[in-house]
Parts: sequence; structure tokens; C-alpha cells
Amino acid sequence: MNVIKEYRTISEVAGPLMLVKDVEGVTYQELGEIELSNGETRRCRVLEIDGTNAVVQLFENSAGLNLAQSKVRFLGRGIELAVSKDMLGRIFDGMGNPKDGGPAIIPDKRLDINGTPINPAARDYPSEFIQTGISAIDGLNTLVRGQKLPIFSGSGLPHSNLAAQIARQAKVRGKDEKFAVVFAAVGITFEEANYFISDFSRTGAIDRTVTFVNLANDPAIERIATPRMALTAAEYLAFDCGMHVLVIITDITNYAEALREVSAAKKEVPGRRGYPGYLYTDLATMYERAGRKIGIDGSITLIPILSMPEDDKTHPIPDLTGYITEGQIILSRELYRKNIMPPIDVLPSLSRLKDKGVGADKTREDHADTMNQLFAAYSRGKEAKELMVILGEAALTETDKLYAKFADEFEKQYVAQGFETSRSIEETLDLGWKFLKILPKTELKRIREEFIEKYLK
Repeated sequence: MNVIKEYRTISEVAGPLMLVKDVEGVTYQELGEIELSNGETRRCRVLEIDGTNAVVQLFENSAGLNLAQSKVRFLGRGIELAVSKDMLGRIFDGMGNPKDGGPAIIPDKRLDINGTPINPAARDYPSEFIQTGISAIDGLNTLVRGQKLPIFSGSGLPHSNLAAQIARQAKVRGKDEKFAVVFAAVGITFEEANYFISDFSRTGAIDRTVTFVNLANDPAIERIATPRMALTAAEYLAFDCGMHVLVIITDITNYAEALREVSAAKKEVPGRRGYPGYLYTDLATMYERAGRKIGIDGSITLIPILSMPEDDKTHPIPDLTGYITEGQIILSRELYRKNIMPPIDVLPSLSRLKDKGVGADKTREDHADTMNQLFAAYSRGKEAKELMVILGEAALTETDKLYAKFADEFEKQYVAQGFETSRSIEETLDLGWKFLKILPKTELKRIREEFIEKYLK
């Protein structure tokens, strides 16, 4: 049995960082405990090793820390999460401690929250449709099992409502398969946390949800751990218990801000906009934990939500996220001002795997054709509306006027379904056909004749 050594060699404290000298056998990311002179203990984690010196980061603040009278012991392990199927229906804080007043989890096992990357050769290609009940996603930017599909939002846009709606409504169709949601709230306000918890409780979704809540006033180090806690729980439920798990993380921007704060405290050379140069690598180590494995039933589908500072798609966080993930759902401030909810801007949104999740045996035979036609018609309708503003309605052809009408109806009824409506994929596709009827049959050039005969009634 290893004897845990205690050190009384704390030499300096700078903000959340502390330097401990003359340590032996201490490793990167190892957990530690600081015992104060009054017997109180605080947790810390090793950030850097330089010979016999260890730079550690405090989970709590450094107030009341007397360097001469405090001692540090290192625990010989990283941050771990106790996992069990009993996690479903429970609410935890950002470090995996119960936050709902219930008992501690009796673990099946303890897992390092950094996980193990999926071997690329063991990955299975994502191909099975997940129904979110939201037409703008299911019909036009289809989500498939094992995909990473972020939602790009802006400050003040209702991404929280959309996240709660997806968590509540999402399911794998046609099979009686075990489906769970792991929800991680990172750096949000108490009010937002309360909204999610009460929404899940009100609708009964909480019974199949594991919730991790990190509040805005919690330490930055906890904010960095929270998404990894959620992904570790998801890996256990997916790859050990054979469940299909949807992971929703909101808000990745708060995570990146915490990473920047820690990097600045370590005096690292900053990259773009002050974020650390390894931001891409760090995000990839999280996002790439989603997926499917060959020969294993379970899967992890990831929806990270990030609010773009100043609605800027070129900001480092959305920019790097776009490189790693398979598309993006973009929320539009213009639609939000028109009171179209959810304000999903379907034209710049993209699911790179949507073609793999649609078709006769997955959704319906006409899905791919109607999807292409709706995109094309909506795009032309928006152009017609812009022309109408500049030149006046008299300058438009009769066909252009029909396209403009199509764009208006499409936004008001197809996209604007509200946050409480759940549509099956059949309802979504039938609704698409309803709006295509506005256009002359000769304009439906992207749909095969047999589908027009069958569905255009």
C-alpha cells in the first residue's frame, strides 16, 4: 500500500495557483489536498511539473491559506467520477457530487474523467436517424447517432429553450432501445440552472437524464472538469450499458473562458484573442469522445451549444468547433426579432451527415428530395423578398411572388413551431409538401416524378 506523503513546502500563491517545492513522484493532473492549520481541507490539481517543483491549481479560493502552517498531500490519481446506472434521474454539481439532496452514488466503477480516445479503426460510421421533434433540424439538417452537431447561438438568443426541448423530445425511432440524455450546464446562472431542472422535472424527462450543473460563481477549474464529467458518464452508459446517449453541453464559450483564465494565471503565451494556443486540441479531446464503436450497441451523440461573442462566426471558439464537428445549427437574431421560435436559420446551418440519416428505411423515401427542394425554394424566396424591398412588388414576376409567399409561410409555420411542439418526421415531411403546393408543379425540379405523384395531394 502506497504511503501518502505530506509536504509543508508551499512557497507561493498567485491567485488560483500555488507552487509546492521538493516533491517526489508527482504526476501531471494528479489530485491533491491542502490541509489548513484549522483542519479544513481544500482540493487542488497538478498543472505543471518542473523538476521537483509542482504548480497546482486550487479548486476553491486561496483565502485564509497560511503558507507556513498548511500542508499538501498528493493522492496518486486524477479526477475520477463514480459511475453507475443509478445516475439516471440525478443532478450533480460540476465535480460529480450529488446536488439534489439524494444519497451518494454507490459506484460500479470509478473512471478518469479524461477518458480514453476512441481508436479511429474501431469507430463505426454514424448513420441512424435521431428524431428531435424539431422540423428545422429533422427535416433539413438531420441529426444521426454518433454525430457531433453544435448549435451556434448569440447572446440573448433562446438556446437554453432549444437545448431543453431537444433533451426532452429526442429519441431513436422504430426500436425499443435504451435512450438517455446527459446534460451539462457549464458556467450558467442559478436562474438558468433552475429553468433546466424544473423543465426536466415538469415533463418527466429527468427520469432518463443525468444532469451536471456548474454555476457561474463556481471555480474555473470546476468549469473545465464539468464537460468531461458529463462525457465520462456518457461513455459508461453507452459503452458499458449499451445505451444510446445524447450529450448536450451548454455553454462551451464559458468553458473556453475558464480555460483562458487558467492559461493567463499560468503566464502561458496567448493565442488568438487571448485564448491558449492549444484551444483546438483541448476542444478536440472533448468532442472526439462522441461516436459509435464497431461491435458495441451504444453510441454517444454530442450537441455542444456555444454563444458566439458579438454573433461572430469567425471568433476562435465557433471557428475551431466548426473544424472538429460535423456541421452546425445556427440561430438567427433576425428570426428571433420576428418572433419565430426556435429561430433556426436553415440556410447557413448544415449537418454534414444528413444524407446518411435519411431514406426509405430510416425516415421516408421522399426525405432527401423534399429537403433539397425546400432549401432551394426558401433560398429563392428570400432573394425575391429582398428584390421586393429594393424594387417594389410590381417588379417581381408571378412566380417570384409565389416564392416570396413560400418563404413567409415556411418561416411562420415550418420553422416556427414553438418550444413545446414535438413533430414526428412524417408530420415534418407532410408539412414540407404542404408548402411546396404553393409553387407551380413545374418548379419542383429537385423531386422525382414518382414522389410528386405520390405525396403532392
